[in-house]
Amino acid sequence: MTVSDLPALNASLNLLATLFLAAGYVFVRQRRIGPHRLCMLGALASSAAFLTSYVIYHYHAGSRPFGGTGLLRVVYFVILISHVILATAIVPMVLMTVSRALSGRFDPHRRIARVTWPLWMYVSVTGVIVYLMLYRM
Repeated sequence: MTVSDLPALNASLNLLATLFLAAGYVFVRQRRIGPHRLCMLGALASSAAFLTSYVIYHYHAGSRPFGGTGLLRVVYFVILISHVILATAIVPMVLMTVSRALSGRFDPHRRIARVTWPLWMYVSVTGVIVYLMLYRM
C-alpha cells in the first residue's frame, strides 16, 4: 500500500463507521445492548483508524484541489466545510459519550448520545461523499 491508496482506505473506513453506527442504532432501539456496544466500539475503532490514516496521507501528500465548477463546486464546499467543522467538534463528543457508557453512567450517556450519534453519522457519510466528489468525479 502506498500513500496514494490512502484516500480510498479513508473512504472505506468512513463507510465502515457509517455501517457500524447504523447497526448500533438499530440494536439500541431493539434494546440489544451487547451488539449495540460492539457496533459502537467498531465505529470508534474505524473512525480512529480513519483519523490516523488521514493524518498520514495529508502529512505526505498535502491537499488536493477540487476540480469541479459552478453549482457542483458550491455543493462540494458546503459539504466540505460542514464536514470539517463537525468532524472537529465530534471527537470530544464521541470520547465523552463512549466514556460515559463504559463507566456505566447510562443516563448521561443517553443524553449526549442523542446529539453525538446524528453528528457522527453526518461526518461519516459526508466523509465518503467528499472522497467521491474529490477523487471519483
